Amino acid sequence: MINSIRFAWIVSVVATLGSLYFSEVLGWVPCILCWYQRILMYPMSIILGVSVYKNDTKVIPYILPLPIIGLCISTFHYLKQHLPSFAEIGSCEFGGVSCTTDYIDWFGFITIPFLAGTAFLLILITFIYELKKNKKKSE
Repeated sequence: MINSIRFAWIVSVVATLGSLYFSEVLGWVPCILCWYQRILMYPMSIILGVSVYKNDTKVIPYILPLPIIGLCISTFHYLKQHLPSFAEIGSCEFGGVSCTTDYIDWFGFITIPFLAGTAFLLILITFIYELKKNKKKSE
């Protein structure tokens, strides 16, 4: 189980460092939805890191809401960037940056919310896998 938590921790650290690279090195100002995604990702880097260090395998139920909520926000953000009907839902601007701003657009579909959503999804799948595995062991 600790290998799965280690994988989730590595994903969260890569996502955290990637977001810091985009904002601190490249100077890209995050929008409000990006900030919400960061608020959900950054604590996972710390909590999962401590969990790996202490070989604590009971952390998943406590932080399971973070990737679920993060995936929902990332999905909404991605749809807001790519579907005009979603772009009209509420004002989404923070620090002069609109949530529809595409700093990157690799292959026509990979954007920052897509990358964040992928990280949240990988973490969530890892957590679900481990919870199911533990449930089978306890039966």
